[in-house]
Amino acid sequence: MSWFQRKKKGILTSKGGQNDSPAGQWAKCPACNEILSRRALKDNWNVCPKCSHHHPLDSRSYLNMLFQEGPVEMHDAGIKSVDPLRFEDRKKYAVRLRDARRKSAANDAVHSATGSIGPHRLSAVAMDFSFIGGSMGSVVGEVISRAVKRACEERIGLVIISQSGGARMMEGAFSLMQMAKTSAQLTRLSRLNIPYISVMSNPTTGGVTASFAMLGDFNLAEPGALIGFAGPRVIRETIGQDLPSDFQRAEFVLEHGFLDAIVDRRELRPYLHRLLDLLAEPAA
Repeated sequence: MSWFQRKKKGILTSKGGQNDSPAGQWAKCPACNEILSRRALKDNWNVCPKCSHHHPLDSRSYLNMLFQEGPVEMHDAGIKSVDPLRFEDRKKYAVRLRDARRKSAANDAVHSATGSIGPHRLSAVAMDFSFIGGSMGSVVGEVISRAVKRACEERIGLVIISQSGGARMMEGAFSLMQMAKTSAQLTRLSRLNIPYISVMSNPTTGGVTASFAMLGDFNLAEPGALIGFAGPRVIRETIGQDLPSDFQRAEFVLEHGFLDAIVDRRELRPYLHRLLDLLAEPAA
């Protein structure tokens, strides 16, 4: 709208018609092209109010969403990755870690907490794609292992929200070991009949999918989440064939029997509440 049209309609701005809103206050939804206020998007847990496209959500926000009521205790936030291989590609791994910590204000791609959903106390882990693609290194494996141990000791359920590109190549075999480490730890929950609920957000791929993300007693996913081991482009180039347009999306994965349900992020907390209520009911 031209400045004289705005003036005619009583829409006045400072600096000769320039919009004086702070930079970065608007976002464009990639699914419906709606221009959204970042504040409104944040209030809606980063879900587009028009088309329900799920934008990325950081790990702290996921935990805040789960534990909206009552006290929340954070755990293991001080653990930091090291550079055992002195890895370097286009940039030194030590530099990547430093930059990621500064950007995300976190020590690694994961946060862990205990809190309650209604009467149900839970041990919860949430991953964060903004930290080196949510990759799983030794710290991620250790934090998850400690969360499992906490669930076993307190006899409380476990929820892990995955958001990852897979194993962190900069840590080599140390990273791959976390697949076996986390999977082995989860068997302790099974032996104690403690429920483990896995929630997969976009994306959940690579070694994370091949280990703890798909081992839940209940495997849930957000709408449209990319879920798989190798990405669609790698598979297409390997087999030399075009793939279905929805290949490896949550809806495709559900249809082929690898998920139990697709849950809108805004409904995740009440969905978990109902699920935990059912699990707590004594057998008839």
